[in-house]
Formats: sequence, C-alpha cells, structure tokens
Amino acid sequence: MGTPTIIVNYLQTLLILFLLLIGAFSLSLFSPQANAQSANVHGGLSEYSLGSGDLIKVQVYGEEDLTREVRLSDAGTLSFPFLGEFQVLGLTVGQLQTYITQGLLGDYLVDPKVSVTIVEYRQFFINGEVEKPGGFSFQPGLTVRKAVSLAGGFTERASKKNIFIISDSDPTNTPKKVSLSGSLKPGDIITVEQSFF
Repeated sequence: MGTPTIIVNYLQTLLILFLLLIGAFSLSLFSPQANAQSANVHGGLSEYSLGSGDLIKVQVYGEEDLTREVRLSDAGTLSFPFLGEFQVLGLTVGQLQTYITQGLLGDYLVDPKVSVTIVEYRQFFINGEVEKPGGFSFQPGLTVRKAVSLAGGFTERASKKNIFIISDSDPTNTPKKVSLSGSLKPGDIITVEQSFF
C-alpha cells in the first residue's frame, strides 16, 4: 500500500514543478523586453530595433479610442490605456505588437487585433566632405550613394573610397568602412573623409 502512495506523491510533485516552469516561461514571454536580443537575427528593417526618434502608430481594430501615434523620446517609453507606461526601445515592431496584444487579451478584450507600424523612421546623419552635412529622414532602401545625394553631393576634396559608418545598433560606436552601394539603417552616422590626392 505504501509504494503506490509514494509514486502518486512523486508524480504530483513533478506535475507541480512542470506547471511552475510553464508559468515562469509564460511570464517571460509577456515581458515587453522578452527576446529583444534576438531582434536582429534575420537582419533587415523588418527586424530592426525601435529607437529614439521613430514615429510609430498603434491601432487596435474596432477600438478607435486605443489608437496612438507617438514619436519615441530618449526615454523610449510608451503610455498605453490599460497597460500603463512601459519601455519600447530595443523592441522590434513584432515584439511590441505581441506585448500589447497579450496585455489586452482577456481582461479588456476578447480577441484584440493589434497593428503596430512605423510611420516615420528616425533620421540618419552624414558629415564630413559633403555639401550639406546634417540629419535626414530615413527611407527604406537607402544606400550611401543616395544619402550623399540627399546631402548635396560630395565636395571637391571628398574621398569616395574612405567612407565610414557608425551603426546606431553598435554599442561600441566603432566606425566601419563602407562602399557607395552599402545600405543604411535608421540612426546610422556616415562620415566622408577627405582625399589626400
């Protein structure tokens, strides 16, 4: 009689541990910062991380009161009905969409249909040997050559072979050499060096 009771108790303990693990995993998925480190696994703009200066629009279909259009500040937070204020910087559009959907699901809406879009990307910057250095609105498909054109073209002293980019997503801010056909991302800083010949 004693052995079956021990087995039952053991199985109950395993079940409780399993349920606790499932609960912890679910909470980690619900966090707005969950999986943010995997944001750039596939590369490209579809996976790029939101940052200061991005203008985003959040829509919940059928719920006009929940539509928000916000330009992200340096603080990088978003204030949203029912969910309060939370950190957005570093998340992809997909991660933010999932977070808001999960936050509204159940207590507030039965089946929320949430859409998050980027209305306007943050600026990129170009300096050095260009006619009009400064910040410019980013557009998908932008190359170094197009960025130089937006900045009024090269000066007479510009080196077309010594062009460097500091990526907004690089925490070390290390300049990397790039060609005229190199692609840009929002927040990138381009420097066109002077030619010595």
